[in-house]
Amino acid sequence: MHSEPTLPEVIRATLVAAGSRDDPELDELIRTALRAPDPRHRVLALRAQSRRGVITIAQWRAALSDVDADVRREALTLLARDPRSLPSLNRAIVAAIDDPDPLVVDAAAFAAGERGCRGAIDSLIVVARSHDDARCREVAVAALGQLGDRRGVATIIAALDDKAPVRRRAIVALANVEGPDVDAALARAATDRDWQVRAAVEQLVRGDPSL
Repeated sequence: MHSEPTLPEVIRATLVAAGSRDDPELDELIRTALRAPDPRHRVLALRAQSRRGVITIAQWRAALSDVDADVRREALTLLARDPRSLPSLNRAIVAAIDDPDPLVVDAAAFAAGERGCRGAIDSLIVVARSHDDARCREVAVAALGQLGDRRGVATIIAALDDKAPVRRRAIVALANVEGPDVDAALARAATDRDWQVRAAVEQLVRGDPSL
């Protein structure tokens, strides 16, 4: 019989293995773990369901609104990679961009870009222009570039005055949009004080596929 301190470790190990095993007997364990008090169990159960490709809309919604930030972030990260079309979850992604936890915001912005969530543009603009965390601003700029909507171009260009990592991300984002304002911004960035920003501009102008 397992001692009490060991039980959580056993459950976690089983959940990790469950994602790669097509065993109906594990279904109930995973469903129970998705509602477990321990947020780590909920995260591992989500991963198992994701690897199995069987997360339901209801399970997605529950995870995206979980009280624990780690669970919300994990759900967004997994959702960004899910190959299925799940437009009914777009509103939840947009809502997560306003999350109080920066890492959740980061994951939500990434998910919005990966899933082509055009309804997120206004929220991404706010994050890219004013979020306190530079990581959030950077990923929001990247997402705006992925979406390629003209509404986000001015914000991407404004990011060229941000910290160097954000400026570099802005150059990559500008690869997906066109216009005289973009050309002028790239010409200015070509003389940026950061060599990596200048190199990114050079690659973009050359049409380097590694950019």
